[in-house]
Amino acid sequence: MYWLSQDLSFPDYSETSEEGIIAVGGDLSPERIILAYKKGIFPWFNEDEPILWWFPHDRFVLFPENLYVSKSMKKVFRDKIFTYTENKAFREVITNCSQAPRKDQDGTWITNEMIEAYCKLHEMGVAKSIEVWQNDELVGGFYGLDMGNVFCGESMFAKVSNASKAGFIQFVAKYHKKYEVIDCQVYSEHLASLGAIEIPSDIFLNYLDSQE
Repeated sequence: MYWLSQDLSFPDYSETSEEGIIAVGGDLSPERIILAYKKGIFPWFNEDEPILWWFPHDRFVLFPENLYVSKSMKKVFRDKIFTYTENKAFREVITNCSQAPRKDQDGTWITNEMIEAYCKLHEMGVAKSIEVWQNDELVGGFYGLDMGNVFCGESMFAKVSNASKAGFIQFVAKYHKKYEVIDCQVYSEHLASLGAIEIPSDIFLNYLDSQE
């Protein structure tokens, strides 16, 4: 297992484990996180673990042109059930994501350290949030990092049915010309139902603006 030093660098992709872990340790400084995402790497770890950096062999992504909107979701938009904003409540979104129950997970990987790190990235204009409102109440949303022509989605939450789906669909439809691909990291049924698929990691790297 490759342990990071204080240097801002990551090992060669050949160091990636069978599970998809490429490195351990380091810190969550904005500089290191940005470097990681530029290289297709992201942090994902539990509170009682060292920082784990991941580079999945298969990447779960959505190509905007493949976005699937079901009849029931089209009705949600026709009925204007929700309203949407961007970057109006980033801390509230990431905090709600950290508290959302997850299938087969006892706790959360969005620790206080992670929240503060991504809030710093938000202040820098790198991390962005999408908020979904109903009757002036925040009922859903998601956040991620803007990597130029790739949006790296991190986590989403919903307090009412269809809220996170509606926010995601609205975002993809709005920015389908800006982003060539939406990074969803690892497989989920939720996003697969919207058209996300798995592709080899080397193909995913071709979409990133810059690599070292």
